[in-house]
This record gives sequence, structure tokens and C-alpha cells, in this order.
Amino acid sequence: MRIRIDRAWCKSSYTISRVFINGVRFGDGKKWCSMLEDKDRGLTQSMTVEEIRKLKVPGQTAIPRGIYEVKITYSPKFRRMLPLLVDVKGFSGIRIHPGNSANDSEGCPLPGVNDIVGHVTSSTYCFNLLFARIQEAEKSGEKIMIEIG
Repeated sequence: MRIRIDRAWCKSSYTISRVFINGVRFGDGKKWCSMLEDKDRGLTQSMTVEEIRKLKVPGQTAIPRGIYEVKITYSPKFRRMLPLLVDVKGFSGIRIHPGNSANDSEGCPLPGVNDIVGHVTSSTYCFNLLFARIQEAEKSGEKIMIEIG
């Protein structure tokens, strides 16, 4: 399974992206799911940890653009199983989880419907749709990758 987060709107304090699964725009047929992240500060997976640390503002920076494996693991913070992005340089504990504003992110991608400027709504609904697809892929033994670009 390949999830693509296409960062389309990079603003001063948040980033909104379109979401695709295996090349197809993701949604329920009525609404398209988006991702809300913190500010994109131009980080890339090819940068060194030192370069990332110089540009990163803790709790206010989107993760580096790149390709990451996704695994479902237990989150002590959320006390439940959640998708974890593996080996995100300069970051730790990056998970896909519900949330409505960049204040809920700390670098994590938050699924939802972008119908309010700078926010997403229906986040739990979009998360559940996406998580079900990730769980299906994992159960079938498929490798799950997320590309952030």
C-alpha cells in the first residue's frame, strides 16, 4: 500500500495536503480527506539530523519530505494502536491520528476534511477510514509506505 501526502498549501503556521492511496484520491465518495500538518520548513529526508535540528521548531514543524514505512504499534500517549511512521529523521513518535488544528499535531499528520481555513473537521471519521485501509493492508502482509511530497 502506498499513501501519498501531497503538500498543496503551505502556510505560515500549517500545511494542508491532498491524500492518495495507490494513486487514487482518498475519501468516502462524498468528501475528500486531507492531511493537516505543522508548518513545512523545507525539511527533506536527505538532510542530516544536524541540518534538520537547525530548521526545526519543536512542536511546530512538519516532518521532512520523503518516504517512510508505516507500522501499526501501541502508542503510550494515546493508549491505543495507531499508525507509526518509522525512522523519521530528527523526529520521534510520529503517528497518524485525529486532530483539528496544527496545535494538535507536534509533527504528526492529522486526517480530516479541509473545510475551515487552517483546520480540518471530521478528523475521527477520516482517520477511521484511513486506519481501516492500513489495517487491511497490514493484515494481508502488504508493506505500507507513506510518501510525503
